[in-house]
Amino acid sequence: MAKTTRATQALAKLGIGFTVHDYAYHADAHSIGLQAAEALGEDPARVLKTLMAELDGKPVCAVLPSDREVSMKRLAAALGGKSAAMMKPADAERLTGYHVGGISPFGQKKQVPTVIEAAALDQPYVFINAGQRGLQLRLDPKDAQAALQAVAAAIVA
Repeated sequence: MAKTTRATQALAKLGIGFTVHDYAYHADAHSIGLQAAEALGEDPARVLKTLMAELDGKPVCAVLPSDREVSMKRLAAALGGKSAAMMKPADAERLTGYHVGGISPFGQKKQVPTVIEAAALDQPYVFINAGQRGLQLRLDPKDAQAALQAVAAAIVA
């Protein structure tokens, strides 16, 4: 498995420290994020998932703990929009350049407005997908927020 992805290159270019961790990815898992947390031996609150959504018809990204669900109403409010809905998987893959199960908020083909769950910033470190199924980045959540220029908000249901 390659440990260099567009996500790792983007973080390295910004001078942000991270480590890369691989795990056995299971495409049939009920929750890919929870499966990653279990495989890494980490609290699901520290393993963040990346969700692609549409806010008033425009793409946005939400980064939140793998054991939580995003509130579309809160996501829309965090970015000053009216309504949000999950993006279709094929559209998310086309927009980001990553495959579902391996979508990273870093190094996407097109940078989109991003919201990170505010509670995640209280963690000493987090894991975020590295842009490849079975590959995670471990980094400081505040560094992740800075790299993404993300809004911090309470977006979980």
